[in-house]
Amino acid sequence: MLLAGDIGGTKTNLAIFSPDAGLRAPLAEATFPSTDYGSLEALVSEFLSQTGVEIERASFGVAGPVVAGRAKITNLPWVMDEVQLQEALGLSSVCLLNDLSAIGHAIPWLEPADVHTLNEGQALPGGAIAIVAPGTGLGEAFLTWDGARYQSHASEGGHADFAPTSWLQLGLLRYLMERFGHVSVERVCSGRGIPNIYAYLKDSGHAEEPSWLAEELSRASDPTPTIARAALSSDRSCALCVSTLDVFVQILGAEAGNLALGVMATGGVFLGGGIPPRILPLLEDGRFLEAFRQKGRFSDMLSRIPVRVILNPKSALLGAACHGLGLP
Repeated sequence: MLLAGDIGGTKTNLAIFSPDAGLRAPLAEATFPSTDYGSLEALVSEFLSQTGVEIERASFGVAGPVVAGRAKITNLPWVMDEVQLQEALGLSSVCLLNDLSAIGHAIPWLEPADVHTLNEGQALPGGAIAIVAPGTGLGEAFLTWDGARYQSHASEGGHADFAPTSWLQLGLLRYLMERFGHVSVERVCSGRGIPNIYAYLKDSGHAEEPSWLAEELSRASDPTPTIARAALSSDRSCALCVSTLDVFVQILGAEAGNLALGVMATGGVFLGGGIPPRILPLLEDGRFLEAFRQKGRFSDMLSRIPVRVILNPKSALLGAACHGLGLP
């Protein structure tokens, strides 16, 4: 029996898989708020006590870099070690892999219903594949073909420098440099980044904050869902929220194009994370693809690359299970 997990800064998904039952039929599954637990060991122990199923090994996708079997969640104060987890949980083996690398393992196993196409393009057989995933933070990964199967590779590209592509974004960079010093792409292209864009547009006088929205934000523990709902709402118009998501979509498109160039992703680009499925109408209206393709002499090449949104919220969990079960 394999315990697979998708360990994120906001929530943790766990499931138990049997090689006989396959990926689409876990024997047990549950979701936990990560911040309610002091460690992964405590969270896993509670899950196993609820299921009563004995497991032999575990494979966890974690939202942070994994180095020499150790990992720290970027947006959560947990430190994990494969050997310590193995001993604490009494398992024969434990594997930690970056959550975006886990999504990479799931890509070959995704079904048509698991994705939504933004640009059909034409994937080249064996071409590299890029993954950009804005959620709580910004994850990136890529896949390469070794002649027999795709190999998934982790990346921390979300913490590379933010590169503005317009005068408005240049002002955003200067605004955030005064607050943070170094401004990574994650500062503007993630759930944590959307409020930064909002604050800049509000403080710079780009648009006014409605009183009803100010009241809602004052009660919200996380402003991002409130801003996104107001941007997509047809009942209450909020120019400030619409502009915030407009800037976000353009930055996401540009960053997806950057990674596509960086790894020559002729096999396609996938948008993962929790945000893209929630803002599909904004990704489909042309602004995302315009920013994605706006790469000067390489614009034509970018226009031929397929771009798809991963709709399955359990793709990282599936990928961790694929890795743990040794599926090609």
